[in-house]
Formats: sequence, structure tokens, C-alpha cells
Amino acid sequence: MSGLVLRLAGPLQSWGEHSVFTQRDSLRFPTRSGLIGLLASAEGLHRGRPLSAYEELRFTVRIDRPGIRMIDFHTIGGGLPRGVPRPDGTQRPRDTATMVTRRQYLADAVFTVAVDGSDQRIDELAQALRRPHWQPYLGRRSCPPDQPLLLRQTDDAVAHLETKVPLARRLRQGEEPVVEFVVEGTADAADAVTEIADVPESFNRYDRRYRTRSVSIITRTLPGQLCSAGEEFWERLIAYVTEEES
Repeated sequence: MSGLVLRLAGPLQSWGEHSVFTQRDSLRFPTRSGLIGLLASAEGLHRGRPLSAYEELRFTVRIDRPGIRMIDFHTIGGGLPRGVPRPDGTQRPRDTATMVTRRQYLADAVFTVAVDGSDQRIDELAQALRRPHWQPYLGRRSCPPDQPLLLRQTDDAVAHLETKVPLARRLRQGEEPVVEFVVEGTADAADAVTEIADVPESFNRYDRRYRTRSVSIITRTLPGQLCSAGEEFWERLIAYVTEEES
């Protein structure tokens, strides 16, 4: 097994789980469906194509900065000559075409993600992320990621989250960094376990289907030397990205 270390950061992110058209929610951490969507975009996978190539992947999320939840108010469809399309492909009448939607985002959030899979699959994903077919995005196409997105390809990505990947945080004297991890399945040391419907079976525009899975939230204390702020943090992050695997 090998893995990738990704850094998900940007002005806005949105990781919906049970959204409907007029109310778009966001969980407080990246979803499996959102992460698979990011990778599928980089690989150029068309909507409706089988997602079996992503089933083997395991995701571990480190919540570096939870961000601020915000709600954006939208109106769509006003003045469109043919009205707003319905999910079944028909059109809403023009006199009822304007629709109000409210969409949740996470502003200024940062997550570090370990992606584990077979050596061949991880090699394919690393190549796609270095030269993406389509723009990767953080849950929605309106949310492009900051760079660097791909930090490292390594044999033990989860261990890197715990011991090597720099954390942008300023510590007080004697303070230790406490960070939440989101892991797949039910963990014995979990602070909380929840079930979410974010395992995609189909991204088809007219037939999106998802299964449920369990995830565990675990609080861990990380080594204090991982923490830095400002210019020092970016120097450490660049050093981590460019250093050779030992």
C-alpha cells in the first residue's frame, strides 16, 4: 500500500451530504464523495462512468483549521428565455423560473488528507493531480484549491499526518497542538462516531446515488515542532514537499 498527502485549502470549500437544490449544506470536513469528485476531475472521468476504481481508497482527514461556516444567498433563472431546467430534464415555466437557493460554505478552512490505496492506483492519481485533466475543486466547482494541493506521495501517508506534515498554528508557551482526525469506520478511541451518506455509487446527473458509511472523530495531540506560523510555516511546508523520502 502507498498513499498521497493532500492539502485542501482555499477561500471557500463546501462538502455537501444531504443537499437538495434550494438548500445546499456543508459538513465540517471533506466527504468521501467530495474527495472522489476531486480525484475524478483530475483524472478526467466523465459523469455517469463507473466509480469502481475509487472503492479501494481510504481517506483520513486532519482538521488543521475548521474555518467559518457561512451561508450564501443566490437567485437563479430570472430572465432565462427557456426557464430553469428540472432534474427530469423538463423546464420550469418562465413566470416561475426565478428560484432562491441558500448554500453553505466553509470559509478559510484547511484540511490535510491521507489517501491510501494500491501502489498502481496511487501512482495513477499522483500523475493526474500533477497534470489534471479538469480543474480539481473543493466540493463545488466554484471552490478551486490553493496550491500546493499534492504535498507528497509516500508509503505511510497517515503517519505523515501525525508526525511530519507542518501545521499552521501559533502555540503559547508550554501548549501542545490538539487536532481532530476523521477516520473511516468505527474506531475504539473515537470521541464521536457518526453515519453519513457520502459513498457515491453514481455521479450521473439524473441518477445520483450514495451509500452510507460510519466515520469516527478522534482527537490527537501532535508534536509541538510541527507548528509554526507566517513565513516560517510556508518555508517548512515547501521543505516538506521538496525533501526526498527517507
